[in-house]
Amino acid sequence: MTPALILDLLLCVLIGAVALSAVLARDLLAGIVLFIVYGLLAAVAWVRLDAIDVALAEAAIGAGLTGILLVGAAARLRRRGEGKNVEPTRGMRRAFGRAGQLALCAGGTAALIALALTLPRDGAGLRPLAEQNLAASGISNPVTAVLLNFRGYDTLLEVVVLLAAVIGVWSLTPDRFWGGVPGLRQHARPDGVLAYFGRLLPAVGFLVAVHLLWAGADAPGGAFQAGTVLAAVWLLAAMAGLTDAPAVSSRRLRLLLVLGPAFFLLVGSMGAFAGVFLGYPPSVSTASILAIEVLLAISIAAMLSLLVLGVPRRLP
Repeated sequence: MTPALILDLLLCVLIGAVALSAVLARDLLAGIVLFIVYGLLAAVAWVRLDAIDVALAEAAIGAGLTGILLVGAAARLRRRGEGKNVEPTRGMRRAFGRAGQLALCAGGTAALIALALTLPRDGAGLRPLAEQNLAASGISNPVTAVLLNFRGYDTLLEVVVLLAAVIGVWSLTPDRFWGGVPGLRQHARPDGVLAYFGRLLPAVGFLVAVHLLWAGADAPGGAFQAGTVLAAVWLLAAMAGLTDAPAVSSRRLRLLLVLGPAFFLLVGSMGAFAGVFLGYPPSVSTASILAIEVLLAISIAAMLSLLVLGVPRRLP
């Protein structure tokens, strides 16, 4: 048994144990922490499978952003006197709840194992077809080529879902605050640690985001990873009191939200005249994908930031 195989087996055991603990955790906050740990372990697993793009997305969105949203939701529940215990009931109701959770986890695990066993061991899938047409996509990263060229509608739908989530959050706004500013006003000591990092890390984070965005054409990276980093550094600056969120009635903000999806759809519609919807002529495919990535990263950063900030809570 090689060290690499031992590492993979330990990783599988840890992922399963943490996932089961997250589902069965009695305390809500403990379950959320375990979920975040699960996302980080899943990112490591994707790295072991050489799926670096998926690992970056899992760490940034699956563990990072989703974890923040769950912590925020748990905090609001505790303020209302709810969510102190995932299972506040007693007796038979708790027993049936736990049995249902275990049955669901066991059934899902069995289904995944059965599906994996049915896959051909030497099946190449669509990989040869993607590699054969990679040169025509205009970029050398096969993941970006699939997400923005060969199956661009998947990425477009994912961004539309994020935009719909933002609209759904805004729909929960009390009438008196409609059109106002999301989130609470942040205050930090000008000479404190938070203010220091709020000035230092955004510049570093911006460079990291630009690198991820530019590298996405040839290496792991892309709009989702870059947009997540941009959202994180902007939120850090807001937490440090260096900036404030714009009002949801701002036309500039709404333009940023729809800019990426609208441009993606526009370019894809123009490609329909060449015979393929969401496709690009080979002569302009590189420029088209880079432009779409840049605008998508900006829109994704705005969407993720607004999701974290939540509903408008104060007037501009």
